[in-house]
Amino acid sequence: MLNGKCECGAVRYRVVDEFLYAANCHCSNCRAGTGSAFKPFAGIEREKLEVTEGGDKLLVWGDDQLNHTRCGVCGSLLYSVVREGEYVHVALGSLADPPSILPSEHIFVGSKAPWFEITDDLPQNDEY
Repeated sequence: MLNGKCECGAVRYRVVDEFLYAANCHCSNCRAGTGSAFKPFAGIEREKLEVTEGGDKLLVWGDDQLNHTRCGVCGSLLYSVVREGEYVHVALGSLADPPSILPSEHIFVGSKAPWFEITDDLPQNDEY
């Protein structure tokens, strides 16, 4: 079991270390949502993530089937609900414990920030 939290600690969660995939997303939405060149994330079935503290402080942008879930106090992105609400993409930067999976590819490189250079050897996909 892995622990995660927001920057201020108002929201905490735990997730089973059984991620199915992980990637670095360079799409314009992920860049805007994180304020960074890309969002490193790992995907897992939604029921394997549990908010343990601060559930009343969550800021959900979207609906139950597709959203970005943040701490409503400090604004930290914690995870995104995707794929008709069945999966979550956990923002790897919100994990306090290291996961056993690492990103295996870069996605949406076709719209990456022009000022950022990818310097690793992971596969680069123009889209998903």
